[in-house]
Amino acid sequence: MSQEKDIHEVLKNYWGYSDFRPLQEDIIRSVIDGQDTLALLPTGGGKSICFQVPALALKGVCIVITPLIALMKDQVDHLKTRGIKAAAVYSGMTARQIDITLENAARGELKFLYCSPERLQTEMFRQRIQRMDVNILAVDESHCISQWGYDFRPPYLKIAEIRPLIPDAPALALTATATPEVVKDIQDKLHFPRENVFQKSFERKNLTYVVQHEEDKLNRLMRVITRIHGTGIVYVRNRKKTREIAQWLKSQNITANYYHAGLDQKTRERRQKEWMEGITRVIVSTNAFGMGIDKPNVRFVVHLDLPDNIEAYFQEAGRAGRDQNQAWAVLLYNNSDLIDAERFFEFAYPPLDIIKTIYNALGNYFQIPVGTGMNTSYVFDIYDFSKANNFNAVVVFNALSFLEKEGYILVSDALRKSSKVHFIMNRTELYKFQVREAYYDPFIKIMLRSYPGMFSDYIAINETEIASRARITVDKTRKILERLKQMNILDYVPRSENPHLVFSMHRQALNDLNISKKNYQERKEAASNRLKAIKKYVISQTRCRSQLLLEYFGEKDTIRCGKCDVCRKRNKLNLSEYEFDIVLERIKPELQNNKLTIDQIVEIADLNNENKVLKVIQWLLDHQKISKKGIYYYWLK
Repeated sequence: MSQEKDIHEVLKNYWGYSDFRPLQEDIIRSVIDGQDTLALLPTGGGKSICFQVPALALKGVCIVITPLIALMKDQVDHLKTRGIKAAAVYSGMTARQIDITLENAARGELKFLYCSPERLQTEMFRQRIQRMDVNILAVDESHCISQWGYDFRPPYLKIAEIRPLIPDAPALALTATATPEVVKDIQDKLHFPRENVFQKSFERKNLTYVVQHEEDKLNRLMRVITRIHGTGIVYVRNRKKTREIAQWLKSQNITANYYHAGLDQKTRERRQKEWMEGITRVIVSTNAFGMGIDKPNVRFVVHLDLPDNIEAYFQEAGRAGRDQNQAWAVLLYNNSDLIDAERFFEFAYPPLDIIKTIYNALGNYFQIPVGTGMNTSYVFDIYDFSKANNFNAVVVFNALSFLEKEGYILVSDALRKSSKVHFIMNRTELYKFQVREAYYDPFIKIMLRSYPGMFSDYIAINETEIASRARITVDKTRKILERLKQMNILDYVPRSENPHLVFSMHRQALNDLNISKKNYQERKEAASNRLKAIKKYVISQTRCRSQLLLEYFGEKDTIRCGKCDVCRKRNKLNLSEYEFDIVLERIKPELQNNKLTIDQIVEIADLNNENKVLKVIQWLLDHQKISKKGIYYYWLK
């Protein structure tokens, strides 16, 4: 490949930095040498520099694959502020807009073209890419390509199909979270000719991890916020809680706001900007917040709900302390969180016979004869389908996800999006309106009964569901909502496009439907292992939090951080790590096999300091690793 500029010169001119961070230069030189490369850098480790610098040093355009529209827009805006020509193609753009953007890339008028993996499959894109001088194929969030990863997305599997169209462009895969199994899978799926991994340790020495079993989470949250100065993020599982907790924080005189994917784009951008600028101190959010947001001085990240897995937690917690100064990652949980996590897991994996039944019902619903239907696309309303077949909509959604992973169907991103409604009038004014306008009264009552919270927030709605309850057509429902919007009663934001479902292959007869039990069991087992790992992380009272996280990502022989909640308790013993470990190493096997007196334990420990051995025994008792019956001690199974 033709190198036009020195990489240090590019870094200095566009970013103002004199030196690269550890590993960045090695990754960049590997890419410039034309080698397929996998870069594993922790959140905040400067992944974007690894493809942006070599792309600017080389002749041609860099294609960047990323799954998130918000991330595309954010990076394109950042590049433009540096005078770099960049653009993105994403859902919501017109065919004409996409055509112009691809043509600009083909003409060499862009240095960066961002797109989703789904876009690569279109004929328009595949024709244009062959006219582009592509210097790098950058695959961000590359863990999405692995079915063993926590965020597997089937369209990522199609990325390798375009590589023969750009044979001279090396692939640079980037991720902040990958287990050893996923690392291997990424390289296999992207057709690396040989393994080539650059991995920086995931250790965050400036980040203190704290996990607390807590029933009164709000009180504990307030103590965190008052004790730790600076900006923070509070993560919760659902949209309703973001609003409730932000309002509660405001009542405690904390400048706070909430953020979730259901808010309109302008509101999200405004709230993000106010938080970035420090006008808002605490943002309460679902996991929709944080991707691509580079705020270096976040001092704390608090999780009020149990994260889905270690990977998600590590990324979200890692948004604290990117300036390398001291920061805290606090996770609060209680027993009901653990029970809920098990329940969510079971919902996510419907039984195989249910998945097959739902597939068969799809064929009947769209009236597709067996042996036909390949590549046909249908507008799909999950509520209407679920109601017509007496299915639980959550079960249907998860069954569709599995059928998509097996290659039978494709579902558009719009399936995960909804129309939104927010009442502008207050309750008193609305009541007067309902009395005055009797025609709208039944409709508004149905809305209020079906979707609580619309006076204080934009709430996701389903027009088909409302139509069914109001016994009118969906078209009439939309017209009434538009009319109420014109009358300034409410704000109605219809989703930008209808959800579509595509049959990737001809409809199979139920008896011929070959859903791999092996794939199903392996994926379920992988998800079960991720759930066990996050539960182990929060429940453990004897292992350093940092060590637990690092071991999950394959880093062995790590040392205790010395400052997490577990380490702080051990530090109070006034034993060195070596002394504690040597006592434990000697007495644990004996206590696992025998019941011993205190004198026998002290003799086995052989530390020449009885007091220190007694401290280890007391610590093991306090943390329920050993128990005592009479004068005898034994290891708990």
